[in-house]
Amino acid sequence: SGVTVLVVAAGAFFKPAALRAGGRVVAESLGGRLIDPGTSDPTLRRVLNVVQEMAIASGTTVPPVYLLDRESGINAFAAGFTPADAVIGLTRGCADLLSRDQLQGVMAHEFSHILNGDMRISLRLIGIIHGILIIGLLGGILLRSAFYSGAGRHRRSGKQGGGVLVLAAVGAALAIIGYVGVFFGQLIKASLSRQREFLADAAAVQFTRLPGGIAGALKKIGGYTFHSKLVAANAEEASHLYFGDGLSHWFGLLATHPPLPDRIRRIEPQWDGQFSKVDVPDRVAQKASRKQRRLSPAGVVPAATAIAGLSGTAPGDLDAGPAAPVADAIGLIGHPSQAHMAYAAALVAKLPDEVRAASNEPYGARALIFALLLDRDQKIRQRQNQLLREHADPLVYRLTQQLAPQAAGLDPAARLPVVDMAIAALIELSSRQYEAFKANLDLLIGADQKIDLFEWMLGHIIVRHLEPHFARQPRRRVNYYSLQSLMQPCALLLSTLAHAGHGDGEQAQQALTAGARHLHTAQPVTLQPVESCGLSALDEAMKVLAHVGPRQKRALLTGCAACIAADRQVTVAEGELLRAIADSLDCPMPPLLPGQSLG
Repeated sequence: SGVTVLVVAAGAFFKPAALRAGGRVVAESLGGRLIDPGTSDPTLRRVLNVVQEMAIASGTTVPPVYLLDRESGINAFAAGFTPADAVIGLTRGCADLLSRDQLQGVMAHEFSHILNGDMRISLRLIGIIHGILIIGLLGGILLRSAFYSGAGRHRRSGKQGGGVLVLAAVGAALAIIGYVGVFFGQLIKASLSRQREFLADAAAVQFTRLPGGIAGALKKIGGYTFHSKLVAANAEEASHLYFGDGLSHWFGLLATHPPLPDRIRRIEPQWDGQFSKVDVPDRVAQKASRKQRRLSPAGVVPAATAIAGLSGTAPGDLDAGPAAPVADAIGLIGHPSQAHMAYAAALVAKLPDEVRAASNEPYGARALIFALLLDRDQKIRQRQNQLLREHADPLVYRLTQQLAPQAAGLDPAARLPVVDMAIAALIELSSRQYEAFKANLDLLIGADQKIDLFEWMLGHIIVRHLEPHFARQPRRRVNYYSLQSLMQPCALLLSTLAHAGHGDGEQAQQALTAGARHLHTAQPVTLQPVESCGLSALDEAMKVLAHVGPRQKRALLTGCAACIAADRQVTVAEGELLRAIADSLDCPMPPLLPGQSLG
């Protein structure tokens, strides 16, 4: 028993350790290849555009997208421990056979898994079940060894050795023990997965307001020859991650997904029970039709289809009137709406072509980030350009100069979404290129001997989302289930917001009081002097506050929103700062829409 426990524990420890690099490990184990963000393939361009819109609308950085080229079934998945290391994967059948609305429904389903923390649970299940499976695998190895050893001995001497029989008996015992455990592990995995699939389907409908999109994708799966099946060797261990059932199950209780009719009827109660017929001629016709309807340069839904008040406008000052409680803004975390989708599509459509193109490839993405950091003060700008000329790649330097006018002309509300778009391309940097990029980033930020809020947000988001792809990061754990012992970092966070958004000391004190009310702590929160609220101190405070529990995170963010909105006027800079703080707490927050109330 002791040996068995040790072996299971070792297997359960090894697999999560191998998965610590994030979702890309799962995608690569299934045979996925990273889609180049700058691809000109119209099918893959459409996929990337849909993912990009979803990411901007939900407040996350754009995740890397992997294509499973050899998989003809219609399927997709999201994998990772946090939004920072999440990836999206989809099969060739999913990319080729689904319409844009259907693809949008599938991607909304996968983003629900990212936003609701399902990915973390799923990856932990992979590790636990792998530990139990180790026993069965060892038994299988011993059985095969006994068989081949016995066969060889029989050919040589015509007799079976007693050692072989013992080996076979031990192998059979281990196999039985191991696979009984796997059966119950798979049973637990399947039951958890089925309920989360219903939740993700509902969230996708809420997100897109297009029930026919996800329902149409499910109907195509039902009517397609290959359904949603995967043939990859490692498809079994990740079966609970998929959009559709990736495996055939002889026992219904082991199915990781609800039956297709049940999922469709929850979305379309009046469904007639007929699946959409999909065959090879239809696929050929679809490819031909794609040649006739090329995507627009933006590759997104035209801005004219955005909801009224969003197309052609960007948020300036946001309403902070009494129309809605403070919690409304925080309640949007994990629950973006169709309005955010329309806003994201309109925002991307308005970006200059040069900016969109640069965000899709590593050289241009680096140059775009550098261009966003160029100061408006001419002397500081000259110093920054000199530093880039001396330390940056010559091509990156030239691209930075070319992109500088477009970056300077961007609406303030578009700057962080552009950063989120560029991160997907920056992930493709080599380790050496990344270190050089980080060093140049620090040089540009420090050129004026001070760090403003935008520079802090940009540097924080860049490092936080890129570092896990280039260096192993310690996993975040919940260390605090109360804010009572964290008065100092809480006070520093709220004081920084109060000083940043309000002029005199009295207004700052009122803002801090409004925010502290939502922390529900017995100790009073004291306004810190403005000289103590440097951005480096804020950085240290956020490192501590990142380890609080979910309820405490909600209280913190609600307090931050109340602090910002205390003067009934929320600027774009304040709204983006709130989103950066939410991102650092692993609570991606959708963009604030024009006229949206913070409280």
